[in-house]
Amino acid sequence: MKPDQLRSARWFGPDNLAGLNHRSRMKQAGLRSEDLSGKPIIAIINTWSEINPCHFHLRERAEFVKRGVWQAGGVPLEIPTLTVTETFMKPSPMLYRNLLAMQTEEALRSMPIDGAVLMGGCDKTTPGLLMGAFSVNIPAIYMPAGPMLRGNWKGEAIGSGTDVRKFWTERCAGTLSIEDWHAVEDGIARSPGFCMTMGTASTMTALTEALGMMLPGASSIPAADSAHPRMASAAGQRIVEMVWEDLKPSDILTLQSFENAITVDMAIGGSTNAIIHLVALAGRCGIPLALEDFDRISKRVPVLANIRPSGKYLMEDFYYAGGLLALMNEIRDLLHTDCRTVTGKTMGEALAGGRVIHDDVIRPRDKALSETGGTAILLGSLAPDGAVIKTSAAAPHLLKHTGPAVVFKNYMDLEARINSEDLNVTADSVLVLQNAGPLGGPGMPEWGMLPIPAKLLKQGVRDMLRISDARMSGTAYGACVLHVSPESYIGGPLALVQDGDLISLDAENRKLDLLVSAEELDERRKRWRRPARHFDRGYGALYLERVTQANKGCDFDFLEDIAGSVTEAPEIH
Repeated sequence: MKPDQLRSARWFGPDNLAGLNHRSRMKQAGLRSEDLSGKPIIAIINTWSEINPCHFHLRERAEFVKRGVWQAGGVPLEIPTLTVTETFMKPSPMLYRNLLAMQTEEALRSMPIDGAVLMGGCDKTTPGLLMGAFSVNIPAIYMPAGPMLRGNWKGEAIGSGTDVRKFWTERCAGTLSIEDWHAVEDGIARSPGFCMTMGTASTMTALTEALGMMLPGASSIPAADSAHPRMASAAGQRIVEMVWEDLKPSDILTLQSFENAITVDMAIGGSTNAIIHLVALAGRCGIPLALEDFDRISKRVPVLANIRPSGKYLMEDFYYAGGLLALMNEIRDLLHTDCRTVTGKTMGEALAGGRVIHDDVIRPRDKALSETGGTAILLGSLAPDGAVIKTSAAAPHLLKHTGPAVVFKNYMDLEARINSEDLNVTADSVLVLQNAGPLGGPGMPEWGMLPIPAKLLKQGVRDMLRISDARMSGTAYGACVLHVSPESYIGGPLALVQDGDLISLDAENRKLDLLVSAEELDERRKRWRRPARHFDRGYGALYLERVTQANKGCDFDFLEDIAGSVTEAPEIH
C-alpha cells in the first residue's frame, strides 16, 4: 500500500472544492496538513458508555490505542458507537447486536477510514463490531475490554452470573439471609471489565483471538492489569502496520479459522451464545457454517478450561495460568495452525509462546473435565432445525430424560405461575417456555435458564430439564435446552406442546423429541394462531421483518454473504 492508495486519500488528496472542505474541517479539529497527507487514518470504534460498567475503562484505554497509532505514524480518530450492555438493555441486548453491526459498518464505509481498532467486550459488542467490520472488509483489529477482577464474599472468590444465580437459588429456598445477599451485591463486581466467568463475553473474545482477529494472548488479560493498557497501545501500533500491508479480514478469515474458533469454544466450555454469533460472523464472510459443524467438532475436543460455570476457577486464574495461547497449545493437533492472524504470521507461530503455568486451571488432556466438548446440538421432532444444550453445565442424570411438559405460554406467564403452590410439577417434569425466540421474545432474551419452582427448591431440587427457544447467559448452568428452531412464534413444534405431553431428551444421541402423534399435532396446528406483533415502527419493525432464525445466526437476511461488497469509496463531491 502506497500513501496515494490510502482510502482516506480520496477525501483529503484532491485539489478541488471537496478536498479543501475535507481538509479544512480536520484542521478545524486541530490536525495539520502533514497529518492529512500520506498517513493512515485509523478509526477507534469505541463502545464506552457510563451506562455500561463493563466498558467504563474504555474511555481511558482509547488514549493508549491513540498513543500506539501516533507512534506508528498513523492518525487516530475516536468514533463512539452504540454500547450494547447485557445488564440494562430490554427486552434483550441481542435485539440490538445487529444495530451495532450496522452502525459499525456504515461508520467505516461512509467516512475516510483506512483501518479500525474495535473496542468492546460485553457479550453482544464483540460479534456486533466484528460483523460490521467483516462486511466493510478494511484492515481491522479487535481490542477486548478484558474480564473484571474476581468477586469476593467472606473471603471466597465468586463469579458474576454463575455464583449470583446459585446464591439467588439459596435465597429463594430460604437458606441465605438478606444480609449475606447484600454482601454478595457489594462484592461481586470489583473493577471495570466484563464477566470473569466463562460467559459469553469471555467466550467471544477468546473466539476472536482464535479467529486471528486479535493480538495473540490479548483475550483474557484482566481489565485492571497493567498488561491491558500495554496491549491497547500495541493494537494501535499494529493496525497502522496492517493498513500498509493491506491485511484485511478477508485475508484472515477462512472456513479453517472458523473451525479453529469452534474447536476453542468446545475446549473452554464456552457459552451456547457463541454458536449463534459464529454462524452470523461466518455469514458476513460468505462462509457456510452449519450447526452440524459444531457437533462434529465437539465430539473430538476435550474440555480443558476449568472455569465456571463448567469448572472451578475464574478468568483471572485462567490468564495467570497461561491464558488462551497455553490452552490452544494443548490442543494444537486439533487446530489449523497455518491460518493467518492480524500479526501477519500464522496461528502456529502465535502459539509458540504458550505455556501452561497451573495445570488444574488449564487441564492436560489426560485430566480433561470432559472428553468431548461442552456443547451438543440436538435434532428431533421438537427441534427439526436444531437446538443446543451445554452438557458440561448440566446435571448428568438429566442428559437422558423423559418427562411430562409443564408449559408457559410466554415469560409473563412464567413469572406469574412458576412459584405457585398449585403448579402441577415434580422434579421429573420438563419446564417448557414458548414465545421467547428471535421474533417471540423479541430478540431471543436470556430466559432459557428457567427458574426451579419454589416448592421444588424447598425439596432440595437444584436442576431439572428446561426447554425453550430462548438463549441463556453464558454464565448460567443447568439442563437447559436452548435455541429450539424453528421458534414457537412462527409455529414451530414448540408452539404445539401442551401440559402433560411427554418430551424425551437423549443428549448422547443428540435427540430431542415430542412424543405426540403426527395426527394430534396436525390438529393442534390447525388451531394455532400467531401471537401479536411486538413492534410497528422503527428499528424494532425492521428487526421483525428481516431477522433470521437462531440456526441461521439471527442476522438480517439482507446483510448475509456480502463480505467485501462495500469497500469501494463513494463518489466525493
